[in-house]
Amino acid sequence: MRISERGQITIPKALRDRFGLHRDVEVEVVPTERGLLIQKRAAAEHPVDRVYGILGGQGMDVDAYIEEIRGR
Repeated sequence: MRISERGQITIPKALRDRFGLHRDVEVEVVPTERGLLIQKRAAAEHPVDRVYGILGGQGMDVDAYIEEIRGR
């Protein structure tokens, strides 16, 4: 592989397919003692997404829920 004038490299198709590096997949380049490591960026889950919908279906709003769990 060669680095282009704009600093780009082309990852061979066989490797992209093997490691699931398809269009719009974000990668990160991590410096290591032996060189550079290219890896898929971990999909970080937003904290709100983890709790979204907990109150759904209970028929109460957030303030009422807080009062309930506080025992008031």
